[in-house]
Amino acid sequence: MKKNTPAPDAPRSLTFNILRYNPQEAGTAPRLQPYQIEEADSMTLFIALNEIRAQQDPTLQFDFVCRAGICGSCAMMVNGRPQLACRTLTQTLPTETTLAPLPFFELIGDLSVNTGKWLRGMSERLQTWLHTVTTPDLDRIEARMAPEVAEAIYELDRCIECGCCVAACGTAQMRHDFVGAVGMGKIARFRLDPRDTRTDDDYFDLIGDDSGVFGCMSLLACHDVCPKSLPLQTQIAFLRRKMVSIG
Repeated sequence: MKKNTPAPDAPRSLTFNILRYNPQEAGTAPRLQPYQIEEADSMTLFIALNEIRAQQDPTLQFDFVCRAGICGSCAMMVNGRPQLACRTLTQTLPTETTLAPLPFFELIGDLSVNTGKWLRGMSERLQTWLHTVTTPDLDRIEARMAPEVAEAIYELDRCIECGCCVAACGTAQMRHDFVGAVGMGKIARFRLDPRDTRTDDDYFDLIGDDSGVFGCMSLLACHDVCPKSLPLQTQIAFLRRKMVSIG
């Protein structure tokens, strides 16, 4: 006797309420615009947004490059939480979802923000490059480094500068000069590097005030939302103890 096989579940109908606003268009105001699509197997939010733009509204603005959680371009607010669209499966979302651009950063339009402008300014201010007293000889073999040190540096170098940690930060919402977890993570990375000749006194001049480690309220939302699961909580606490000993 042939067994009856259960019918596959019908795909869900998803509604995305997307904040639409182009600051370049005079006389317009921000608004939530709903879009409905049918959920597909293993669909990501990135795929859903591309389907909306391809089939319903080509004017929808959002950013993407790699689609693999490496570039950080597709960060946005998903039901009030910063996360990457390419790493968010729609099956983890309710049938109705609200999307908005990351706060704090300059708005380009809709879900697109200019994270690069702020990140470049922050990097220049914190001098996030290798400081040495000698001119590097590019023809020489690179100096050896202990594997455990190299691994610790690599761990912090995995930051993709997506802006999620800054968007989730309470201090950053109150003061635009706060360097955020991404800035302190960069300082922690170069402080670990034996090739960098700067001292803790030098680092104190960069982050030893309320725009740096002493502005952090230890809410640690940055640690919770980091898509690369970086040890931000540990690094900020360590830097703060070091800067206290200097100050």
